Amino acid sequence: MTWWETIRTGWDAIRGHRLRSGLTMLGILIGIAAVVLTVGLGLGSQQEVGARISSLGSNLLIVTPGSSTTTAGVRGGFGTASTLTTDDAAALASEVSAPDIAAVAPIKSSSQALTAGSANWTTSVVGTDSSWLDVRARTLSDGRFITIADVADSAAVTVLGSETATELFGSPDAVGRTVTINNVEFTVVGVLASAGSDASTNLDDQAVVPISTASNRLVGGATRNAVSTIYIQAASPDVLSAAYQEADSLLLNLHHIATPTSADFTVSSQQTLLATATSVSRTLTILLTGIAALSLLVGGIGVMNIMLVSVTERTREIGLRKALGAPPAAIRRQFLVEATVLGLAGGLLGAVLGIACALLLPGLLGTTIVVSPTAVIGSIAIAMAIGVVFGVYPATRAARMAPIDALRSE
Repeated sequence: MTWWETIRTGWDAIRGHRLRSGLTMLGILIGIAAVVLTVGLGLGSQQEVGARISSLGSNLLIVTPGSSTTTAGVRGGFGTASTLTTDDAAALASEVSAPDIAAVAPIKSSSQALTAGSANWTTSVVGTDSSWLDVRARTLSDGRFITIADVADSAAVTVLGSETATELFGSPDAVGRTVTINNVEFTVVGVLASAGSDASTNLDDQAVVPISTASNRLVGGATRNAVSTIYIQAASPDVLSAAYQEADSLLLNLHHIATPTSADFTVSSQQTLLATATSVSRTLTILLTGIAALSLLVGGIGVMNIMLVSVTERTREIGLRKALGAPPAAIRRQFLVEATVLGLAGGLLGAVLGIACALLLPGLLGTTIVVSPTAVIGSIAIAMAIGVVFGVYPATRAARMAPIDALRSE
């Protein structure tokens, strides 16, 4: 019997028991669809995490101060000290000292109450310079951003987040209006385009002012030159590591620290955050895929069960074919082909169902599902392998039947 005849005979046998074959394929179908969706959800979550981290800025390094300690010996944790200054930011911006650093944006942040007429709103007031917009990968929806001249003159100008403008004026149309911060009247010169939220901050709810204005007219005090964060933009992704080393070494020298473990600051990169988030997402994806694979195991057991039933039902047929000279290999091949067809059909239908759900569910659930061609092709191959593996025992059992015993069976 040729391969074509074997495949045709196997297909006819499956079509002869449509309901039974359909129920057998159902287990494989559900398993394959679950695998495609699970992998898609994992890839989608990784993509979303990467996009959110990238929204913080391009090729970004974040420098935060060390911890503070009170007179009672209570340590405040990283970021609570005033160990970073505007002088540190200026040194990092030097092309001679740090050639792989493209831009530097110092941040002096505080919570302040803003008033505009009868409206008031408490938000984060961010003191920075003209580099902030590019370093943080932000854009404007209206007006202009802070200029070098604004910083030099300690100008009373501000750029509002879209939500802050809406809370104060009822709409983002705020350019040219005035707000009062700490009894100082500021002119709104721009409104930031919406950027959503990061892990801990609403990026659309803030007021950006010149860092010199924040230091001299809003905060003051002995720590007026201190900054809460310094954002560093590397020249390109390829030199991010070099920029990291330059920033770390330069700050250690400026702070007269000989041992890196004693540093009063921390330099972190998006790559570290992205690697951690991706690792967590990948672990969850593997776990969920393993759970989905259990249904494939159940489907494989269903294939074996149906093939054993088929062997029992067709005992006389097997005996007749062997009596007419069919070798054991032909009998084995016949049942393996039937099992493989069941697995392939279930795999194809499962892949189609998984892709359809991946296209429809994001609109309903508000999440991202990425269809992976590798996962789709791999799942179909796994479905065929399940048919073969779980069909081996029934096929071998059929091939080993003695013709005389098979013909005598009822």
